Amino acid sequence: MQIQIHDDFNLKKIIESGQCFRAKRLPDGCYRFITKRNILHLSPLRKNLWEADCTSYAWNHIWKSYFDLDTDYNSIRKNIPEDDHFLQKAAMYGKGIRILKQDPFEMLITFIISQRKSIPAIRTAVEKLCRLAGKPLSKEKDIYAFPTAHQLKKLSAEQLKECSLGYRASYVFQAVRLVSSGKININKAAMLTDDELLTLLQQIPGVGIKVASCISLFGFHRTSAAPADVWINRVIDAHYGGINPFPSFGNSAGIMQQYMFYYYKNQPRQ
Repeated sequence: MQIQIHDDFNLKKIIESGQCFRAKRLPDGCYRFITKRNILHLSPLRKNLWEADCTSYAWNHIWKSYFDLDTDYNSIRKNIPEDDHFLQKAAMYGKGIRILKQDPFEMLITFIISQRKSIPAIRTAVEKLCRLAGKPLSKEKDIYAFPTAHQLKKLSAEQLKECSLGYRASYVFQAVRLVSSGKININKAAMLTDDELLTLLQQIPGVGIKVASCISLFGFHRTSAAPADVWINRVIDAHYGGINPFPSFGNSAGIMQQYMFYYYKNQPRQ
């Protein structure tokens, strides 16, 4: 089916923005996204027009929400303060980035894995984990669903290490057991306030404030969360005099973080 999207929507930038580790651009130019047991291929036809290999029901009930298409990102960009010249440039450079609404448990595990790893290494480790414990979605294309907590619980710490997790295998092992036992209830966590959610997530081994913020933003769609990694800390020092600007952005803070991260990481600097 053909889909028209008139708001900011750039799949290449979304994939490169550090928020998802399974989406990819395929050799034929189409983009593949996976969430739970659902696979989507989107092919660009012309400006604002895409070919989607799903039913209208799947688009309206799964993918429209996944891409946060009910949020007007163009309007959000236009509300950036005129005197914030750095953010104005970053938002224009990152135009098209959207905050995906991804599965909270998948985000918990993948962002634990992400610590001190490059994005290609994270992608490799995540795919190994999916092949080892996830259910096949397409045997011909070697695509697997991200495993559930109960599926991952069947893996030993040694099997997790074989997925190139390194020291993170221990953290994943413990996180899986906290979730599968119900001690950390993902469904109930969604009902917590932003601060309560951050506090709960940091009770999980291997989850500090940065990883908790990533899980909140990309897994629970708490757009007030603005993860601060080395790139964002450099932005704060270089362009905001060392003062954290994100509280002033309210519920758009996470979106502004993505613009800044993408711009500062990719834009050549003199």
